[in-house]
Amino acid sequence: MSKLFTPLNLGAVNLRNRMVMAPLTRLRAGAHGVPGDLLVEHYRQRASMGLIVTEGTWPIREGRTWIGQPGIETAEQVEGWRRVADAVHAEGGAIVMQIMHGGRISHPEITGTGRIVAPSAIAAPGEVRLPDDSKADHPVPHALTAGEIPGIVAGFVAAARNAIEAGLDGVEIHSANGYLVHQFLSPASNTRTDEYGGSPANRARLAVEILTAVAGAIGADRTGLRISPEHNIQGALETDPADVAATYTALAEGLAPLGLAFVDILHADPAGELVQKVRHAAAAPTIVNTGFGTPTTRESALALLDDGLAEAVAIGRAALANPDLVARWAGDAAENAPDPSTFYAPDARGYTDYPTL
Repeated sequence: MSKLFTPLNLGAVNLRNRMVMAPLTRLRAGAHGVPGDLLVEHYRQRASMGLIVTEGTWPIREGRTWIGQPGIETAEQVEGWRRVADAVHAEGGAIVMQIMHGGRISHPEITGTGRIVAPSAIAAPGEVRLPDDSKADHPVPHALTAGEIPGIVAGFVAAARNAIEAGLDGVEIHSANGYLVHQFLSPASNTRTDEYGGSPANRARLAVEILTAVAGAIGADRTGLRISPEHNIQGALETDPADVAATYTALAEGLAPLGLAFVDILHADPAGELVQKVRHAAAAPTIVNTGFGTPTTRESALALLDDGLAEAVAIGRAALANPDLVARWAGDAAENAPDPSTFYAPDARGYTDYPTL
């Protein structure tokens, strides 16, 4: 039997198999970010995955990135996520929450706080969709002061505590794909000259502080990290290989003493030197994912684990379109094709209506 279908412990989180549902933004949580019946059913259907990582969930209103994105700040949101966690657990599954602060990838009309924030006052490229469905250029963000950064850390800690209160098995701190923590890691979006900018270690400081504080609050054995080195997305560019290696090595070495539950790495070349160096420096079980450009297939997942390149594999679009993906891959059965036109629709279409075998 391939390792893919064998059990695994990620800290305190027990997986029936090593197939991880990658975090997938679907925007079905309504105007107030409260998980409802649709989210409960969507995640329940996919509980046979060894682990579900939820869609990116905002910790504080200022970190909200899109309308329809769920939050974990209010009592109503906590209760909504409790229903999701209960449904997944009733099916024998495990679920952790990805906590995501969007930083400059948002707009004051979305956050409702009068501003968006980032490490530096540099606007992200491209446009953002507003609540009235129009589009606008990404605005110039407020550059966080050193005195404001402890509040950012505290927001992640409160969100992690709320996730555990809601019954989820742990959290994943989103430090990838151009959102706030990644904005600090990238020299293109972080031009600070204080202790949070400049050197690779300084740019990694916020991530280390957040993970350390969250691990202290809920346990390192329930805390994971998501990173996407060299993904070059949403203006968080990382084009100097030496700087990338130094930044992510500093991050991994800063986190290694914690004994995290897992590190989740999105990179086009999981077998490459960078990913494997970060993997071993972090001293934690590793989940790998080849990313948006190269969807994870059954064959690639089998090879990654059987070649010893990771402990688990994250799967995005195949998990989106196949609620029974574990059974399909175990039996080498045909798969449903995902329908991109329904990725961000507001209803059940393309969300809870994909057929099982």
